[in-house]
Amino acid sequence: MNFHNVEFLISAAAPKDFPANRLPEIAFAGKSNVGKSSVINRILNRKNFARVGEKPGKTIHVNYFTIDKKCYFVDLPGYGYAQVSRSEKERWGKLMEDYFAAGRIDLGVLIVDHRHAPTNNDITMARWFIDSGCPFVVVANKLDKVKKSEVQSNLATIREDLELPEGTPIISFSAEKGNGKDELVKLILAAVKE
Repeated sequence: MNFHNVEFLISAAAPKDFPANRLPEIAFAGKSNVGKSSVINRILNRKNFARVGEKPGKTIHVNYFTIDKKCYFVDLPGYGYAQVSRSEKERWGKLMEDYFAAGRIDLGVLIVDHRHAPTNNDITMARWFIDSGCPFVVVANKLDKVKKSEVQSNLATIREDLELPEGTPIISFSAEKGNGKDELVKLILAAVKE
């Protein structure tokens, strides 16, 4: 699959906007300031394909990107940190619920901060993936900001706090330097081929 052959498809504000053409969907979820867009850009070898904002909360719809006409990358609205109105957060929440209820996800990519224990929202998101039986991987981003001596203990904390089932992959990742990219790409390719 050619990750360079990528096009923005649609910014879905409601379920009626989700693409009718069914392709495997790789859904990227994470809190607003965790570097979700940066992870997507690293996989695509692009600087600013998925918008990276100065302020968290730039992704306000379910954004679809077509990858080589073989799958969709789905950039979900970030949760938690963004300074937006309560009504806007509620709208995002409803949109996310509708997206998850549609059963479209072939692989979930839950992005958490490698430096910190998961937030309650991270735990809620992991719980959804677990309860729905949706295959997912946890990407611990910002590895470049973690001391080498803390990497394994941080990963253990993330695995424990998220109550990940045995066998759920967790990848140390640096959107900045590219660590973990090959491992994540392999999982994405496996999900698309199934």
